[in-house]
Amino acid sequence: MSMTKPESYTLFDIPIYFKDKFVNSIDMSYVIDQLEERLPAQFFYGIDTIFVGEFEDFKDKNTNAKLQDGAIYVSNEQDDEEDMVDDIAHEVAHNVENLHGSTIYGDDAVEVEFLGKRKRLFQLLKAEYGSVVDSWAPAFLRPDYSERFDELLYKVIGYPSLTSISMGLFTSPYGITSLREYFATAFEEYFLKDSTHVNNVSPSVHQKIEKILDPDSEETHETYS
Repeated sequence: MSMTKPESYTLFDIPIYFKDKFVNSIDMSYVIDQLEERLPAQFFYGIDTIFVGEFEDFKDKNTNAKLQDGAIYVSNEQDDEEDMVDDIAHEVAHNVENLHGSTIYGDDAVEVEFLGKRKRLFQLLKAEYGSVVDSWAPAFLRPDYSERFDELLYKVIGYPSLTSISMGLFTSPYGITSLREYFATAFEEYFLKDSTHVNNVSPSVHQKIEKILDPDSEETHETYS
């Protein structure tokens, strides 16, 4: 399957290849400018390529982007430029986890914060939905991603309801799905929207990002798993 690189787009010297054309009109130059303006170049360390197109596992997993083997894959179906900026920034957040895993998760502060919010959310959902979520109690105490738990949030409860119920607990409903997504969605909020809001809602994540950005802090380039 051939891939093209129209107009030689690069993001921090990372080549961008197009497997498929955009479904909607997207100004790629604007997307690149926004990402280079808002995100530090150091966060792209280890990313070799960005692929844009229609990928089968996006449909299977209902996702728009992924980070895999040093490459970012992002859907060609984007609502607008900001939608694409969000998708790429989210995968950069996961790359930052790979680069600074021990800094982010080493002292368990982010996990403790995350699970505390999960417990509070469970109580709120139980009051609203009763037995629908009661049997899911153990899942709320597990930090790792679960497809079945994601389906409960996405399909049974629905993100519109979650947005209202979880306001003040999570920066985004998707951040409820796992510890890693909790970090990634807060990372997006910090760099693309409002870092003060992250400090108010997810102070442990805010502290970790600030520590990574501090030039005097110890840099780590290790893989977190």
